[in-house]
Amino acid sequence: MAEAITIARPYAEAVFKLARESGSLFSWSETLDTVNSIVQEPQIKGLINNPQISAAKLCEIILSVGSKKISDDGKRLVSLLIDNRRLLVLPQICDLFEQFKAQHEGVLEAEIESAFPLDSDQVAKLVSILEAKFQRKVKADISVKSELIGGIRVKIGDQIIDSSVHGKLEAMATALKS
Repeated sequence: MAEAITIARPYAEAVFKLARESGSLFSWSETLDTVNSIVQEPQIKGLINNPQISAAKLCEIILSVGSKKISDDGKRLVSLLIDNRRLLVLPQICDLFEQFKAQHEGVLEAEIESAFPLDSDQVAKLVSILEAKFQRKVKADISVKSELIGGIRVKIGDQIIDSSVHGKLEAMATALKS
């Protein structure tokens, strides 16, 4: 879905620039999350491409649902996305904004998959090892994947550190085939 990312990038960059300049990265993160949650609701999603619903009415509906949690700038963004028929790329805008925010704050997002549940001490030790390796703060998203058989797989950006039994078996199979 490279096209959606391409469409979303200018919006995410503009929102990030505005949030950074106004010192409101956290509140923009909450606003984008709120609006995205509203837009992902099946009833709202059904209204987005409905030709019988005007842009003004759609904007009114979305803003009425999240009126207390959406800032004035957020309301203008929703209106702009609706007017430009870009509301469906909101998930990509949110993801890109969070990436820009993490990069600005010097935080790396790590997706950690483990064959078994990790306790808090194991997670803390793993995060400290990753922070030492990458020389940046690491935010870990932990998930359990039993198909790994044993060990862990860490994905940070485009780097993958695979120390799982499944990964080692695949590497061995590839070596035996060649």
